[in-house]
Amino acid sequence: MTSYFADNEDLKYYVERGIEWEPIVTLAENGFRQSDGFATLDEALEAYRSALELVGEFSATRIAPRVPEIAHAPIRLEGGEVVFPPALDAIFAQVRELGLAGMCLPRELGGMNLPMLLHYATGEMFARADASVMSHHGFHGGIALAMLFLSTMEGTTQYDRDSGRLVRTRFEAQIREIASGRAWGSMDMTEPGAGSDLGAITTRAAQDASGAWHVSGEKIFITSGHGKYHFVLARSEPQGGLAGLSLFLVPAWEQENGRRVRRVTLERLENKLGHHASATVALGFERAPAELVGERGQGFRQMLLLMNSGRLSVAFESLGVCEAAYRMARDHAASRVTMGRTLERHELIADRLDEMRSDIEGIRALAIAGAWHHELAHRSRLAEHHLARDAGEARRLGATAKQHQRAARQLTPLAKYLGAEKAVEITRHAIQLHGGCGYLREQGVEKLLRDSVLMPIYEGTSQIQALMATKDALGAAPWTLARRLARARWQQVSARDALARRVAYIESLSLGAQQHLQRRVTRDRLRRVVDGPAVEWLAALRAGPDPRHDFAPALLHAERLTRLLADAAVASTLQAQAARHPERRDVLARYLDRAEPRARHLHDVITTSGERLLRELAARARVQRSRT
Repeated sequence: MTSYFADNEDLKYYVERGIEWEPIVTLAENGFRQSDGFATLDEALEAYRSALELVGEFSATRIAPRVPEIAHAPIRLEGGEVVFPPALDAIFAQVRELGLAGMCLPRELGGMNLPMLLHYATGEMFARADASVMSHHGFHGGIALAMLFLSTMEGTTQYDRDSGRLVRTRFEAQIREIASGRAWGSMDMTEPGAGSDLGAITTRAAQDASGAWHVSGEKIFITSGHGKYHFVLARSEPQGGLAGLSLFLVPAWEQENGRRVRRVTLERLENKLGHHASATVALGFERAPAELVGERGQGFRQMLLLMNSGRLSVAFESLGVCEAAYRMARDHAASRVTMGRTLERHELIADRLDEMRSDIEGIRALAIAGAWHHELAHRSRLAEHHLARDAGEARRLGATAKQHQRAARQLTPLAKYLGAEKAVEITRHAIQLHGGCGYLREQGVEKLLRDSVLMPIYEGTSQIQALMATKDALGAAPWTLARRLARARWQQVSARDALARRVAYIESLSLGAQQHLQRRVTRDRLRRVVDGPAVEWLAALRAGPDPRHDFAPALLHAERLTRLLADAAVASTLQAQAARHPERRDVLARYLDRAEPRARHLHDVITTSGERLLRELAARARVQRSRT
């Protein structure tokens, strides 16, 4: 097959039937009011499919054949600049010719005005060919979109309310340069002493006598950090922690007399286990000229909004790696004969391949649902503030934005967690299925494993995703949780459809685990308060939970709960699809076959284990406090 779109029936289902395109297209096309835009929904969808077919063919025929060459011809750091091998340069020259860097940018800025959801779907196909190429490609149009989004938030982008057209934007020159494919950028957060703990960032931003900003410090592990435009998180305020951070746009170089003069230096190029065609660099900032983006002290909040998009992107990247590994394993099993049968006909191997397929369908369901809500939240918020024609329309759009933002907040960490963890699991199983051949480099499957190991680490580790998901899940009011649990249990016994009863069963296990942990947290908090002086009880209760002590049971089981939440979300999403399209019932049934025993196990572990370890940790903490 010469197209990664044409050969993927599950992906085609979403594009052709599974995604509710109408609200996204209507917002993207500003109610079809623009003269140079699509006139109808059908016209837009025809263009979307053409774009996916183009990228599907490009990924299969232009990227995939070059992977062995780019995997063994390393990126180099020469004269303070990153140098790509010829094959990688050729790929991105073609990306520029196709205009893919401007895929989602407005037409007024030289883009195609396609939805972000389409960008995510193309990311899956890019990653199926090569994860490194996908990762680097994402920092082209993605950084330009970040410029547009952040300038819109700060009020320096203006739209015409009647036509819906963009009138002016602060970073127009930079966005146009990126849309042309001549530049890209990066998000610079991580430092030697500040990885997941961004509150420990020491890179500083200061103003000179004229009010101009300059950034000084060091950033490490920066993907595509050899690009021109850098969003840098730096400490601009005297207070410590996250409240002292602001966001800055820092151009890495300027042109003087026809030559490049660097303001941000490339200190080193990291030698990584995988992702060899993606440059990961350490950066040095020495009074680098910078522009403040948004308000002072709001940097973490702004960067978090960008990271949520990045986490969805990693979910789709992981999906592409899973798809590549599964297909290599499936094809090998179909051709390899042992004990008189092809491998795929051996029950143990057939079971493994079936599980891989079901996992991939679950990840895609979760990732697309999260991306759909994320895009509608963003576009509704944009329309609320800049395109609404009256107060009533603005209120309606604001309510819609909040609704989708809540859903996106719930689904994003689940999609990133599940996709990343399954990428490692599925690629390892693909090697195992190949036997000794899988351990050899010429087969190519070992590369997928090396690439996959990064997925649970970057854009927020799996553990960070689990903590986010757990915090949100346990933040529900106890009576709300009890009401949802009662409804799920009633559905479990009363639903007419057998598949609906099975979905309700997984939901009840998930809610039961959440309720158990919520009660444990409340019990431990009350115990801690009562152990203190009675005169301080009321103040302690009013102060709320202490994250250092009260949430220990929830934190212990955060990853298990996240797996359970993900299974419940996938099952619910597939059930909704099956209700609309009966052919999806088979997909749901196969997923439930895997998810039900897994959910029972996770619920059992969460509700019956961990006491010994928690007691040990509490004892160590008491000893440490007594010493200090």
